Amino acid sequence: MDFSPSFLAPGVLVAAAVYAWRHPGRRPENVPRIAEFASLGGLALAILGLVQVATGGPTTVSAFDGIANLALEATLVTSSLAVLVAFIGWIVIRYSRTYLDGEAHEGRFHALMLATLAAVLLFVQSGSLSMLIASTVLVGLGLRQLLLFYGNRPEARRAATKFALVWHGSDAALVVAALLLAASYGTGNLGEIVTRAGTEGLTLAATFGIAFIVLAAIFKTAAFPLHGWLTEVMEAPTPVSALLHAGIINSGGVILILLAGLVQLSPGAMAALVMIGGFTALFGAAVMLTQSAFKTALAWSTVSQMGFLLLQCGLGLWALALLHIVAHSLYKAHAFLSSGGAIQSVASLRRPGPIAVPSVGAVLKSFALALVLYAVIAVTFTALIGPKSPQALGIGAILIFGVAYLVAQGLADLAPAELTKRTAVASLGAAIGYFAFQATAQAIWGPGLPPAPAPGPLEWALIVLAVASFGLVAFAQALFPLWAHHPSTAGLRVHLANGFYLNALLDRAIGGFRSAKIN
Repeated sequence: MDFSPSFLAPGVLVAAAVYAWRHPGRRPENVPRIAEFASLGGLALAILGLVQVATGGPTTVSAFDGIANLALEATLVTSSLAVLVAFIGWIVIRYSRTYLDGEAHEGRFHALMLATLAAVLLFVQSGSLSMLIASTVLVGLGLRQLLLFYGNRPEARRAATKFALVWHGSDAALVVAALLLAASYGTGNLGEIVTRAGTEGLTLAATFGIAFIVLAAIFKTAAFPLHGWLTEVMEAPTPVSALLHAGIINSGGVILILLAGLVQLSPGAMAALVMIGGFTALFGAAVMLTQSAFKTALAWSTVSQMGFLLLQCGLGLWALALLHIVAHSLYKAHAFLSSGGAIQSVASLRRPGPIAVPSVGAVLKSFALALVLYAVIAVTFTALIGPKSPQALGIGAILIFGVAYLVAQGLADLAPAELTKRTAVASLGAAIGYFAFQATAQAIWGPGLPPAPAPGPLEWALIVLAVASFGLVAFAQALFPLWAHHPSTAGLRVHLANGFYLNALLDRAIGGFRSAKIN
């Protein structure tokens, strides 16, 4: 029976968690050090597993048959995710040694963190629906307890309640999907389901099963309109926020990537991902710009990034979506763990001088320049390494629209020449970086993931809609200084800062306002 060293990593963490649980109080003897060593050991095992897969091919360990199949799978995709999770877990636990020092329940925190991290490692290496469901339920239970670490805070209780409703609602959707897929193909093994669906086609039950998989992924990524809980978890310790935003929130994307060959067979499911993901990305980014609290802005940034992840999955850019998970996880872990220093740095800045306001002409020139540079780089990469899919070109154009906003600042009438040069170079560098990273991700993970489908009329319409929507929003954002002082803008900013009050609906459903008043 094949076996990967990375399969042992959760066991090492659970053993350390049991020891920490027996020493739950303040400054427990050796617990922080054991927790760090255990997480480092888990990282070492995950790296060994990745090396084994790279040199010897995929490995699988499995028990039971049918829908009860429990399997762990080590492929280049799952092993890469295991290394990512183990690395972030080690960093977070190492950070926690200092951050939680002296807390009344310090030992209990380390136990919960280790156990939750072990469940995430099982999740990303799941080879069957039963293992996927069991591990994600454990992740939800562990994270809820971490969110309640300061259980005397009403805001923490409210956030934990909303998280549990959304997360375990997603788990219920996965259970329904597993039953439907098992009824269609007689197995719960992910690889066998994908293979049989590709050869036998989709049954009506399987089509509904895919719909529930997409629903579960949307719930887990805090997509619109159930995004509110993600922006309220700041009552938990910072290491919890880092683990959540850098790792656990990617669970929806991981589910879609593990079942990419199945989800891609349903054009309706892919279209739903594009529309919901694209709208969530725009909505989260717009609200993020209005936030005054640094960590809350980071939370809304995560909402936007998860929407963009769903958009990439909906377009069939699976390798690029996996790269997005890796890059976003590393960035967001650093952002949360260094948030205190960032706040101090911003507070020490002197008040800025006059702002160079771009004119409409400058904004038009900036977008034209950014698109021309993008087209030149696209043609160059196509000549060097082959043509890119329309989906990949569309995502690249969306990214370039974001850079065009910066270029507009450089082309403003009062902008210094040095700023103009730097923004032009930034546009060029963004285009080169996008194609280089996209080609690298495709070379590493592409062989183990399905290629992007050839776009039909529906796919073309969605690509054009996505590019046009992001382009219009970026254009309006670039012109914001021209209309920022209009009286109606102040009201719009207030509504945006509150996310158009959509989160209040979920608060009302769970009695959140009443629970927040409990002393």
